[in-house]
Amino acid sequence: MKKENLKLKLLSLAASGLLLTACGGSGGDSDSPEPEPPTSEAPTWTSGVFADEDNFKDRCENPRSGVDIDGNPWPDQAGSHLFEKHWLRSWSNNTYLWYDEIQDQNPASFGVPTEYFDVLKTEELTSSGAQKDNFHFFQDTNDYQQRVSSGSSSGYGARFFLIQSAPPRKIVVAYTEPSSPATGVNLTRGAEILEVDGVDVVNGSDTATLNAGLFPANDGETHEFVIRDLGASGTRTVSMTSATVTADPVQNEQVFDTASGKVGYMQFNTFGTRIAEQEIIDAFVDFSNEGVQDLVVDLRYNGGGFLFISSQLAYMVAGQAQTDGQIYEETVWNNKHPNTNPVTGAALEPTPFYNTTSSEATAPGGTLPSVNLNRVFVLSTAGTCSASEAFINGLRGIDVEVVLIGDTTCGKPYGFFATDNCGTTYFTIQFRGENQKGFGQYADGFVPSSTDNGQDFVQGCTVADDFDHLLGDPDEAMLAAALDYRNTGSCPTTAAKPAQRHSYKGFTEEGSLLKSQRVQERLFLEQNRIMETPKELKQ
Repeated sequence: MKKENLKLKLLSLAASGLLLTACGGSGGDSDSPEPEPPTSEAPTWTSGVFADEDNFKDRCENPRSGVDIDGNPWPDQAGSHLFEKHWLRSWSNNTYLWYDEIQDQNPASFGVPTEYFDVLKTEELTSSGAQKDNFHFFQDTNDYQQRVSSGSSSGYGARFFLIQSAPPRKIVVAYTEPSSPATGVNLTRGAEILEVDGVDVVNGSDTATLNAGLFPANDGETHEFVIRDLGASGTRTVSMTSATVTADPVQNEQVFDTASGKVGYMQFNTFGTRIAEQEIIDAFVDFSNEGVQDLVVDLRYNGGGFLFISSQLAYMVAGQAQTDGQIYEETVWNNKHPNTNPVTGAALEPTPFYNTTSSEATAPGGTLPSVNLNRVFVLSTAGTCSASEAFINGLRGIDVEVVLIGDTTCGKPYGFFATDNCGTTYFTIQFRGENQKGFGQYADGFVPSSTDNGQDFVQGCTVADDFDHLLGDPDEAMLAAALDYRNTGSCPTTAAKPAQRHSYKGFTEEGSLLKSQRVQERLFLEQNRIMETPKELKQ
């Protein structure tokens, strides 16, 4: 796709630190070799010399015909895998946040382009020994466009939570989507998955069968599950056939009428589909009409999505007086691009707190509702990522108090433009996001803490995810802790540190389901930040 036609789909990915140490590649200073001139011949490699990426863009081994999801013709021309790899090399050198930590290697020494893409990243470690860039990946372009445009993906409509991904494994249902294959067999939160297609989930070694059943690749796949429902002593066997399921972002909207005032609650599962905008608008109209005095936003499974909807949600919490003229998020790129977005060519401008609706809302261009609060309770886990973390960071940047209940968030202040080339969409870390106060250093997540440092330590309580209760139940541990904290100003005595974080360390554990490329891809795409701001919201 030509640069001017790139989808502005900006996703947040994690890294674990900010240490910048050169280990090869071009540093971008004045002593660097002059770029090689454009050529129509097969590209050649000279270490440290980078031609403009446009010289190689859309020069494909297998050019596509037809149109993309928006009806635009694919821009592909005849080329080769070598052209595709040289594009990846120049594009990474130009836009990768840590471009000077990439070891510059000859593209001709690698096979298919995705193999070469795997090495176009930093290999530096954080102080804890973790990979600095742990979220470098790619996806088939058609699959990616469908997911982003509609919020739909192939599956059962059940969010499986891998409490333990390696033996002895434990997998439970976190929630289900309405009118889905999962609800068709009465699958509900807390149900434990014990077998998949005859393979023991807890200790079985056939991870390929387990992953194929839990995370089907296509519609129409039928798989058999042995489950133990919440509170049941016995088991039952069900079959589910995968289908395209559209996420219902807002569920379990409620208002609790407590002795000290009304408290709103909503389970908000994703910013990643445009229907989320209208659903949160509808919820806040209800909260405003009810006159809620406090609000609990359940983001425990919200991996992110559209940043403009995240900004709208923050406005609906805080209102006009607290957000007027304030920055919601500002993007910082590598030192080659201090003032200009290298993907769009536009001047870098911060994202404001949007106070109006987009063209896809029921009332386009209308003023958003607001509950005008100076405090909000956020329920979190390690699955609370990207645009959800931007919501926390953006509000803290204007001194709206966030009380964090649950577990440390995933830690993704970084983002990128998802970029198609020759049928593959590539995701490479390109910038970080900062709030009004210039803070964006939360690569290890926001931590519920008794001490609030105004940055990554947030006042709140560490509480384990409670799969023994349905979401929205006031007796569910996280929600109960929020309601209790509201009354007492302190954490409940029953609050406890989660025994297991649902994290990416399982990628390397023996027998882990997370070692699958396809499963990693699904998890990555659930945790993103998409910068595709409707033109009518742009200032």
